[in-house]
Formats: sequence, structure tokens, C-alpha cells
Amino acid sequence: MAERDRLRDYRGKRDFDRTGEPRGRGVSPGDGPRFVVQIHDASTMHFDFRLQVDDVLKSWSVPKGPSADPKDKRLAVPTEDHPLEYEEFEGVIPRGEYGGGTVIVWDHGTYEPLSHDRQGRPVDFARSLERGHATFRLSGSKLRGEYALTRFRGGQDGEEAWLLVKRAGDTARTHGAPDPRRARSAVTGRTLAQVASDAAGE
Repeated sequence: MAERDRLRDYRGKRDFDRTGEPRGRGVSPGDGPRFVVQIHDASTMHFDFRLQVDDVLKSWSVPKGPSADPKDKRLAVPTEDHPLEYEEFEGVIPRGEYGGGTVIVWDHGTYEPLSHDRQGRPVDFARSLERGHATFRLSGSKLRGEYALTRFRGGQDGEEAWLLVKRAGDTARTHGAPDPRRARSAVTGRTLAQVASDAAGE
């Protein structure tokens, strides 16, 4: 599917004359594949977990954020694909716009696909997501180690939902999601309140 088509839902929900969110040019911000976790203080506070798959960021809303504890199965609700440039987005989406509220980049970095079939052969990452289970190793400043996304409810008789879980036995040092209001941006070191204050003063 063309990049333009994959971002149709994303662009259709936004007025780019009002929001500072990137329209999307399909340009990778660096060596891929990339990931980003953003904290989004919208109608409800949540974390947005995004993985670069081909020319877009596949996205999930994770209410409690990623956990460093393999026993914690975190709900992850898929949202529309986002452009690759969204990895760098931090700011305030105007009130009245889709997703209106403050956004900071809590963590970002690269990831390594780890999905294999029963014979141990690598599986294309996009295909593993289509099948409902994908494993990967995150290399961020806060999140490190192996994680899995597993679909547990389809979209035919209700909202599609996934679980985001850290792999048991993974000893990589990682940080779980913090109190969102005290968290600081991995890019600028600012809190949500500071980003909102700076935007108000512009």
C-alpha cells in the first residue's frame, strides 16, 4: 500500500493549518527501524507507542505505558498509522483538534525485529503484526530489551486490542513508564507542564 494511502486516516483527522503535527513526507529521521514513546495529555493521559514499519509508524495507545516488569501485561489499543517524522514531534495540539493536548517524547531509539516461525526462520515484521504476534528488542535511552505485542481481541465484534509485555528473563536494564506529569522529555528534558507553558508564551 502506498505511503499516501497509509496516512489517509492520519491526515483526514487533522487540520494542518492549525496543528503543528507533521503532515508526513515519508522521510526517515535516521537509521531504522525506529521506535518512539510519547506521553500525550489529551482527553485522557496516555502513552503512545510507535514502531517504524516500512514507511510509517505503526501506533498503539498504551494507557499505563510500557512496563519493565514481565508480569505486567499492558493494554495497547491500535490507532492510525503516523508519519515517520512524528518521532520528533513535541508540542501542544490545539484544543478542538483531534488529540488536542500536550505531547512530549518520553523515549526513542531503534529496535530489532525478532519474530521467527516454528522452524526458527525470521518472519517479516509487518507480516508478524498482521498475524497478531511480534517480538522485538528495543534500544532506547530508557526502554531496553525484548518486548512482544500480542493481539488478543479482533476488530470484528469490538475494538481491536493488543498486549505489550516485556519478555521474561530479559536482564536488560530498562525503565518502566513513570508518573506522566513528572516525566521529562528524552529530547528537551522538559515536562508536559513546561512544554504547555512554553507554547502559551509563544
